Amino acid sequence: MEDNSPQSPSHGDNPGSQSPSSRCTTPSSTFSESPIDEVINVTPDTVARLVQCSRCSLPFRMPLRLPCGDSICRACLPPIQQRTGVSYPAIEERKQGFTCYRVGGECGADHCLGDCGTDVLLTRLVEVFDEILGTDSNTTSEGDVGQTITWSKTLSGEGELALAQSAEIGPDPLKGVFVLVKGGRLSYDAHGICYHQPDRITCYTRFSRTLDKLRAAVRNELDCQVCYALIIDPLTTPCGHTFCRSCVSMALSHSNLCPICRRKLNMSLSVRSEQVNKRLSDIVQTLLPEEVTSRRADLASDIDAVGDAKLPLAVVSLAFPTMPIGLHIFEPRYRLMIQRVMESRSRKFGMVMPNRRGRLQQGLGRAPFMQYGTILSINRHELLPDGRSLLIATGTSRFKVVSWDLVDGYHVGKIQRVDDVSISEEETQESRETAAIESASRTRDVPIESMSTQQLYQLVLDFVLKERRQGAPWLHPRVLLAYGALPTDPALFPWWFATVLPKWEEEKYTLLATTTVRQRLKITAGWVKTLESRQWYVTCTNSKPEGSDQTGVNDIDLVLILGFPGAVHR
Repeated sequence: MEDNSPQSPSHGDNPGSQSPSSRCTTPSSTFSESPIDEVINVTPDTVARLVQCSRCSLPFRMPLRLPCGDSICRACLPPIQQRTGVSYPAIEERKQGFTCYRVGGECGADHCLGDCGTDVLLTRLVEVFDEILGTDSNTTSEGDVGQTITWSKTLSGEGELALAQSAEIGPDPLKGVFVLVKGGRLSYDAHGICYHQPDRITCYTRFSRTLDKLRAAVRNELDCQVCYALIIDPLTTPCGHTFCRSCVSMALSHSNLCPICRRKLNMSLSVRSEQVNKRLSDIVQTLLPEEVTSRRADLASDIDAVGDAKLPLAVVSLAFPTMPIGLHIFEPRYRLMIQRVMESRSRKFGMVMPNRRGRLQQGLGRAPFMQYGTILSINRHELLPDGRSLLIATGTSRFKVVSWDLVDGYHVGKIQRVDDVSISEEETQESRETAAIESASRTRDVPIESMSTQQLYQLVLDFVLKERRQGAPWLHPRVLLAYGALPTDPALFPWWFATVLPKWEEEKYTLLATTTVRQRLKITAGWVKTLESRQWYVTCTNSKPEGSDQTGVNDIDLVLILGFPGAVHR
């Protein structure tokens, strides 16, 4: 049965209006007052709401994961619009977007349609819910005792006026409530929900049995496909696959491809700026709270162990992510350091630039090295008969040294990773900085700060192409063979440009602390404008000022990189 009559929103919450066998719920209340309270700590409506769309109030149909962490049916998306003021990444799927209208107006941000992939795991979980709860078997037969649910729904545009509603849900409250949701009768924002149970113990027993069955079925779907344990802090990639947040970070440190479908991921390596999938997180927390607590305890111990580890540091020169570097190891302290690095599983160490000017640095004082550096992974290592060694390593990521010590003569440091912000934040920064400038007829007429990211990239690229046509020594074919051809990806281009360009290390060093591709391109565009205006690059490509720390491509680097079979950078 169903009764519809206007009432105040508080009517369903009035304890005096309930019979002794009724139970009202709020988001913070529990369903049961029976001896099985310790087993059941959720209500039927709370469980059903886990897979209920906040817009249409139906179980999700082709759910999309939004960048803000929320989920929505594909059919419930807001109107799609063409995005303006964004040139990077220059891919078709990022040209359309929409303004989020999450319930309560909590978001309201502009989202890129390319970041909203179909949520594969949530889609599967909706199917599991329907298999367990959406059957027609929840009917009252002879000897069974059914129950009734009542709730209030605020009328759209009517302010505080609410509509009282009720329905019979059969002997199993969990199945009954889900069927109401599936039929569109119980809205997502329903409140003042009350359960009227003639035989409380029987109803709770059925609820507990069904809930346990649902938990078991859901648990079978919630293993991360990287660590093969329960997903913690679920992060859904734009392609729609979900992993633990820490597992995504680990996977991105090795490859920018999705571990499942191998699609390229435009995500920050640290993924700290990425929002967790709120619906999946709620499902895990609500249905598997004890296992979540255990997993978090295990992860905390692992993090503590990693946090106590210190990175060996080579105080030698600059190195950049994705770029190779050749090293001749001859000092006894570094021989020992490299020996230990080669014995480790990671085969990684940090490269930092000497603090030649004795600069005072926050947290480090006048440390003998600069605070920002690059983690290098050893690709090739050759031990010579006299104990010296030659190696080639490739930059993997950046770091900031927060404290340091000496171990057997070489430096070790406790570090923090330095990663870029998310692509959406990068796009927001570009849109904000370019919004106030009208289009100019020539790129060079626009201030660097107001150029689009693509214009900045093109400015530096044009400079390199011009120099190569003019036969600049720093673009000799041997240099390109060692460090690779001109990158077509703006994210990689500044690292390559800084590696091959003859310019002082002090200026190149500023790239290491940046957190956006746009920042790095602005810095390199500034170099280009300075070089072209002063013709400084003419002298620096032919000779080095005596006594300066100006460096271009190191001849030793070229010999080592090109001398190792198969070691040419790609």
